[in-house]
Amino acid sequence: MKRIYDKEKITEYLAKSKYHSVLDSLDLDFYLITYEKGEFVSSPFENELLFQIVEQGSVNIYFIRDDGTRYSLSSGTADYFLGDMDIFYPKSNNIYVEAAQALTCITCSIEKHRELLLSNNRFLQLICSSLSAKIGTITTIDAAPSSLSERVMSYMKYKCKDKTLKGIEQAAFHLHCSARQLQRILTQKEDAGLVRKLGKGTYKLS
Repeated sequence: MKRIYDKEKITEYLAKSKYHSVLDSLDLDFYLITYEKGEFVSSPFENELLFQIVEQGSVNIYFIRDDGTRYSLSSGTADYFLGDMDIFYPKSNNIYVEAAQALTCITCSIEKHRELLLSNNRFLQLICSSLSAKIGTITTIDAAPSSLSERVMSYMKYKCKDKTLKGIEQAAFHLHCSARQLQRILTQKEDAGLVRKLGKGTYKLS
């Protein structure tokens, strides 16, 4: 992730944005953020609340249950809003946004500008349209079928801090499997070079 505060570049992206007239009316401290493919744009491990508009690239949005089951909520390309729900509701502990391609977003701090965002009718109309479309998508989703092996990898990637599983028994409880099953899978993944054993009952994604 890289933050860009170059005023000329920011002005250039704002001028090209589909929403430039609304963004100009907000008069906020916008900046740019770029992400590499595979980076998390948003996750429960991040405390900062950001409103972002995708200008280049694309994202995938997932909902990860505690047992590692993954739901694909949505995907977004240019003009897609990120953080729109965070303006109104506490941040979800289970939603992840990942850069599917190299990504550039127009960004502002929600906490710093919440009152200004909520007081702008044109901006709120855009948010309502965005949220309505997302709700329509969510009503049609199904959980992606996955094996226990796939769920273990998802659990480590999305639910474990620093992608590190600590405690076989506790993790097995969340994954709805036995500690023996989980240990066997972790050993297989270690042999394949996909995880590293850091200590007793502690494994990290490679």
